[in-house]
Amino acid sequence: MRRILRLGLFCVAFAAVAFAAHARVLRLELTAVEAPAFGGMAFGASGQYERITGIAHGELDPTDPANAGIQDLALAPRGPDGKVAYATPFVILMPIAADRGNHILLYDVVNRGRPLAPGLYNRGGSASEIGDGFLERQGFSLVWSGWQGDLPPETPFAFPAPIAHAPGGGVITGPVRKDFELFEPRSTFALGATDLGQGVAYPAADLSAPGAMLTERVHQDDPPHLVAREDWALADCTKTPFPGTPSPTHLCRRGGFDTNHIYEFTYTARDPRVLGLGFAATRDLVAFLRHETADENGIVNPLAGRIRVTIAHGTSQSGRFLRSFLDLGFNAAPGGGRVFDGMVVHIAAVRLALNQRFAQPSAASMQHEEHLAPTQDFPFTWQQSRDPLSGTRAGILDACTKTRTCPEIFQELSSIEYWNSRAALDTTDGAGHDLPLPAQVHLYHFAGTQHVLGLRAGPCDYAQNPNSYLEAMRALLLHLAMLLEKKTPPPASRYPRVADHTLVEPAEAARIFPRIPGVAGNALINDMPVMLRGPGFDARRESGILGEPPVAKSNARYDVRVPAVDGDGNETDGVRSVALQAPLGTYTGWNLRKPGFAEGDLCYLVGSFFPFARTRAEREANGDPRPSLEERYRDHAGYVAAVTAAIARQSEAGFLLPEDAARLRAEAEASDVLR
Repeated sequence: MRRILRLGLFCVAFAAVAFAAHARVLRLELTAVEAPAFGGMAFGASGQYERITGIAHGELDPTDPANAGIQDLALAPRGPDGKVAYATPFVILMPIAADRGNHILLYDVVNRGRPLAPGLYNRGGSASEIGDGFLERQGFSLVWSGWQGDLPPETPFAFPAPIAHAPGGGVITGPVRKDFELFEPRSTFALGATDLGQGVAYPAADLSAPGAMLTERVHQDDPPHLVAREDWALADCTKTPFPGTPSPTHLCRRGGFDTNHIYEFTYTARDPRVLGLGFAATRDLVAFLRHETADENGIVNPLAGRIRVTIAHGTSQSGRFLRSFLDLGFNAAPGGGRVFDGMVVHIAAVRLALNQRFAQPSAASMQHEEHLAPTQDFPFTWQQSRDPLSGTRAGILDACTKTRTCPEIFQELSSIEYWNSRAALDTTDGAGHDLPLPAQVHLYHFAGTQHVLGLRAGPCDYAQNPNSYLEAMRALLLHLAMLLEKKTPPPASRYPRVADHTLVEPAEAARIFPRIPGVAGNALINDMPVMLRGPGFDARRESGILGEPPVAKSNARYDVRVPAVDGDGNETDGVRSVALQAPLGTYTGWNLRKPGFAEGDLCYLVGSFFPFARTRAEREANGDPRPSLEERYRDHAGYVAAVTAAIARQSEAGFLLPEDAARLRAEAEASDVLR
């Protein structure tokens, strides 16, 4: 801390000029410095790391064109100068020695307040565990900050977004629609909860809830059944039986809520938060860390002079954040240039419901869960394309193309995104025809994988999919760094296409899928027509004021396709992992809900695994058409040989690093397969 303050005093005069010209971060509040971090552990050539924790204080001018698109920013509380102030927590993890490391800032967009990159790239790592230290050994300077303004205050990286008020300070009210699907029965819903995370509720404007409506149905396509008004209350019944303790942020039902129904509650809420401000807070903090020397008080930027390249990584919700960040023009840095030179948009096929009045950014539109969440409107493609249902033309890169601030993009998709998030629309015209990718977009489909390893599979009928894409992720991150630093071309995109019959109709994939004993075939996908969400909503920008509930514009639907499969039921395209090339079973991008949990609907973000029989006699006795392990590999040595050959192919293609290749071979040799 003393080192930073001394440097700040030395640089204050220059910094004040630089800051006034460019940055909108006013002040860094440094709350802790841990040097060295990780108990003094050193990471090869990168040496020891330090961790700096703080709060970035900034302000936004609602009249600045760069901020004008933020929903309700002009209605947020302002200071005497007309600016909207904000504060966001941040953490910087960087090599102690300025001349070490790779001089790349890796900004990990937190997912519902949680850092994810350490658990994805560092084998055995997590937000609190270093694992094998892969990111640190490569020399990345890691940054996290808050952006999601509806998280509970105790959540790591909670971002306290301001509440919008009507002109003159009045209360703003509006409709909010909540979907609930349960893993276990309960008496009460918290109105801030979603299927994927907890949030701070928008309180009901009136406890008597005039005009509010609660419905239930088993499957998405079932007609909703209206729950009688006397059978629910805005109340908490966790400790007091129905009608419970009155609460503007809880919903209680007589007899409780079960696991077999979709519940939809529409009510009038108050006090919307200006959540779109999170985009600008991210833009301004990263731009400050990259370009500025110190803040207006002379506190030095810890990364000043260290960074040559900036990369953003976002997984799932935070990957959708990056798609909307680009779409809304926030990659243009204050003062000019790009905020991020590169982006890893991981397992994210759509945009984020953030820049909306009464937004619910933790919601995600799936076939069964939160199906009508406002995240899946046109455009889907990175480049401009024509919407076959509306006739409009648009693309995710429109804004950054105009300002010449588009980054190099590595989009990574699991198979779940094709089945449950309409990922095929990212590379097709929505009418069954391929579209070429823009030159700066590199797309990698991790064939035969689920959304995230280890997701809870409680409502699902089948075992979850263990096929890992983490080895390919590590290799691709280094390819992106080499592309940005040395213009070294990365591996060619690998994803399914209509033209070569690797992207097919769901019914075609189901027809080829083997008839595995005890397994129901699946042709169900997350399909949806164009939804009308009210005159105040701008579907092109996924922004504005939502009208609830949405209404289907017509019966017309997009042509949504899925990856083709072989006779084993395994996908034939994309980045095929060592496990998929030397398979022990069938790995799918879908799972089905079991009895008591809306049986037969797609299950969450979980894939399936169906193991092969060990011997021919066993599979024939079971009626399994797939060759057994013995028929495929003969014995343990044959399995190890198949794994070794797959390792060689993946390494040659650039999707497997030497350290991971050695580990995978050792794991195969130590396994009990055919012993």
